[in-house]
Amino acid sequence: MGLITDVLGGVFGGGATGGRNVIAETAGVFIENAEAQAQRDAMLRTSSLDQFGKEFALARNGWWDRFIDGLNRLPRPMLALGTIGMFVCAMVNPVWFAARMNGLALVPEPLWWLMGAIVSFYFGARHQVKTQEFQRSIATTMASTSNVAHNLEVLNGIEAGSRAQGDENPALADWSRK
Repeated sequence: MGLITDVLGGVFGGGATGGRNVIAETAGVFIENAEAQAQRDAMLRTSSLDQFGKEFALARNGWWDRFIDGLNRLPRPMLALGTIGMFVCAMVNPVWFAARMNGLALVPEPLWWLMGAIVSFYFGARHQVKTQEFQRSIATTMASTSNVAHNLEVLNGIEAGSRAQGDENPALADWSRK
């Protein structure tokens, strides 16, 4: 009975082996421990959130920094709301709106060019970055075209070689000849 207890204890744990479980240890080599993976995932999420928190928790002590941040957030909403407001004004009081538009018609062209340059610099930087990323992705795709063409040639060669070796179904070949 002592020998059976020692053998079973060595395989399943306990007994003379000091509590080792050979089956669990062997399975642990081939199967990921779900609890350990959950702990690693939790640590990863926590460290990511800590990093984001540190990134956005920059000390903005002075009122000047807060004021400038607020000013930087104003142009887009002001342009959007102003444009909507112009439509509303055109419907509510067309005569008043027409007078304002005639005033805008008197603005000299160089001033419109200057306004266009300011708006372009303000909003154009993001557009330029996105355009360059798109062009970069197209260039990467085009650079890989030769590899794709080569792979297709190799695959077509393999397919042609398998047909030449007589992998055809004789019944289908006979049927297609009729």
